[in-house]
Amino acid sequence: MIQFCEWLEHNSWIMWVDSSIPLSLFMEILHYSGFFLLVGSTVLVDFRVMGIASRRRTPLEVGNQLFPWMWTGLCMVVFSGFFMFAGDAADFYGAITFRLKILVVLAAVIFGLIVRNRIPHWNALPAIPIGAKIVAFLSLVLWIGSILISVEVPAISGVG
Repeated sequence: MIQFCEWLEHNSWIMWVDSSIPLSLFMEILHYSGFFLLVGSTVLVDFRVMGIASRRRTPLEVGNQLFPWMWTGLCMVVFSGFFMFAGDAADFYGAITFRLKILVVLAAVIFGLIVRNRIPHWNALPAIPIGAKIVAFLSLVLWIGSILISVEVPAISGVG
């Protein structure tokens, strides 16, 4: 895997993006904006499932309105995150905090997909089950955790 990371760092496209200040800044802005879209819309849907927000609307209505924004944010994060990672891939690969960040983000995405796929079922019930509320709460915790660990990657590992 380390050879692949080193190959990425020396790829002409990656080197071009990484060495260009405007492109690097664009990728960072795209990454943070994507996280705002992804996490912000996820929080609203999770809050609705937990019964905290948008009580006049069904979970399905809230989800249908916000899921496209979640997917847009996720695509922005993955695209820009790849280029941000690739410029220092070997260093990121060796950083335990970065690996932890990726695991937490993947877990958050999985919980988000669970919420996304179960909302139609929960919407048909007279009341949202406590298990659904726990899943939504865990989704929130994981996204907050992903943000916190993301901030710490450069501080702890010196990468980024």
